[in-house]
Amino acid sequence: MTEFRAEIGYSAISQVEAYWEGLRGMRMMPKRSEIDPRGIESALEYTFVLERIAPGMARIRIAGSHLSDLMGMEVRGMPLTSFITPPGRRQVSDALEEVFQRPAVSELRLSGEVGVNKPHMDARLLLLPLKSDLGDVSRVLGCFVAQGDIGRAPRRFDVVGAKIRSISAPSTLPASQPDPKPEPAPMRTGVDGFAEPKVRFEAHAPRPDVPYLRLVKNDD
Repeated sequence: MTEFRAEIGYSAISQVEAYWEGLRGMRMMPKRSEIDPRGIESALEYTFVLERIAPGMARIRIAGSHLSDLMGMEVRGMPLTSFITPPGRRQVSDALEEVFQRPAVSELRLSGEVGVNKPHMDARLLLLPLKSDLGDVSRVLGCFVAQGDIGRAPRRFDVVGAKIRSISAPSTLPASQPDPKPEPAPMRTGVDGFAEPKVRFEAHAPRPDVPYLRLVKNDD
């Protein structure tokens, strides 16, 4: 995705993605509750959090001031596709579903719609999946950076390119090691199969009142 950030001015995109990567560590993704604004303080005005409300649809829960400036109004509660021109909304919806379902990281390259008092603008939109407190993938940490004069709001954007990258948790399994030698099996005292228990031999001393040997006399 680095080719999307070749131009100067998109460092906030890289900062937010690096923060997300640091939070997730060895997991697929971090949780929404782990996001701390202090970790992305220099990119906060471009950052937002989405909540999935239907397939291909997500509304803005939290948004930085840059997004409100682009729309000329408070954007909380609005769908993300409010920033996109009608021809590109299906592509953004598909990108959202990839982020939620695969899950994946998505970055879109945008171009501002040009009109009266609406000069040309270039923009980048980054979408990173998050788990909700319930454990489902229904949140997104995003970053939206538009370059150029805003002019007359609201500003909407065409989609001119998209990159989607599947994510997976890094392996946490240790390197394979030889199996340890098995310990000798303990002596078994039970009786297996059809074998009968051995009878213990005990020596008995002769009784003093009973002769051990008896002499039998025969005069015949």
